[in-house]
Amino acid sequence: MTTPPPRPPSTRALRNRIILAVAAAAVLAVALIAGMISARPAPAPATTAPAATPTSTPTPTPGARPQPTRTPGAEAVDTFDKNARSIDDPASIWVVVNKQRPLNPLDYVPADLVDVPVDHTWAPVLRKEASDAVVAMFTAAAQEAGLELASNSAYRSYSSQVEVYTDDVEHNGQAAADLSTARPGYSEHQTGLTMDIGPSSGNCSLNTCLADTPEGQWLAANGWRFGFILRYPADKTEITGYDFEPRHYRYVGVELSTRMHETGVRTLEEFFGLPAAPTY
Repeated sequence: MTTPPPRPPSTRALRNRIILAVAAAAVLAVALIAGMISARPAPAPATTAPAATPTSTPTPTPGARPQPTRTPGAEAVDTFDKNARSIDDPASIWVVVNKQRPLNPLDYVPADLVDVPVDHTWAPVLRKEASDAVVAMFTAAAQEAGLELASNSAYRSYSSQVEVYTDDVEHNGQAAADLSTARPGYSEHQTGLTMDIGPSSGNCSLNTCLADTPEGQWLAANGWRFGFILRYPADKTEITGYDFEPRHYRYVGVELSTRMHETGVRTLEEFFGLPAAPTY
C-alpha cells in the first residue's frame, strides 16, 4: 500500500504555532530578567549618624547685663599734674594766697600789668593773660545772654590794700573787716589775677544779692570756661577765711578751672590739699 505524502499545514495552524513561540520567548525573557535582578547584591543599609547631644544654653536673667572683664591696673588714671605750676611763686597763675599764705615778697608787683578794656567803676588793671580772659568773658556774656558786665575792682597794690583794709577796720571793726577784706600782702587782688565783677547797672554789685541776678548766675555757671573760679563760695568760709563774695573771680587758667569744674572741687585749698585758712 502506498503511503500518501503529508499535507502541508494549513495557514491557521502556522499562525497558532508562531503565536505560541512568541509567547514562550516572552515568558523566558521575563524570567531571565527577574533572575538577574534578584541576583544583584542588596545595598548596604544607610548609616544613621548618632543624634547630637543638645548643649544647654544658660537662660539670661532679665535685666542682667554682661560685666566687662577688668584687666588689673586698667582703671582710669588721673593725668592732671597738680605740680605743673607753682602754687608759691607769686608770678604763677596758680599761686594760692590766703590768710596762711602771704605773697612773697609782701609788696609783690606783677611785671605784665595792662589796662583792661571793659566797662568799669574804677579803671581796671590786670596781668595780660587775665585781662584777655576777662575781655573774652564779658564779650560772651553780652553775645550769649545779652548781659552787660563791669569791673568794680581789679589789681590793687600793697599800698592801695593798706588804705582799703584800714578803711574797713575803721568802719566795721577788725573782726568784720577780716571776713571781707584781706590784709596788705595777703590779698588776691595784689596778684593781678582777680577782679570784682558785677552788672554795668551797679545792681547788687558789692552785695551777696548779686548771686540772684542774671549777671551773677551767668558768671557762676560760665566763669570756668574762661579760666575763672568763684574764689569765695557761700559755704566755704571755714576754708577760705572769707564770707561769700559772688563778685570775686580769680583767674587760674582754663586748664585748672576746667579740672575744678569737672571734679566739683571749689576752693584752691581743697584742690591742692592745703590746710584751711580761716584766720591769720
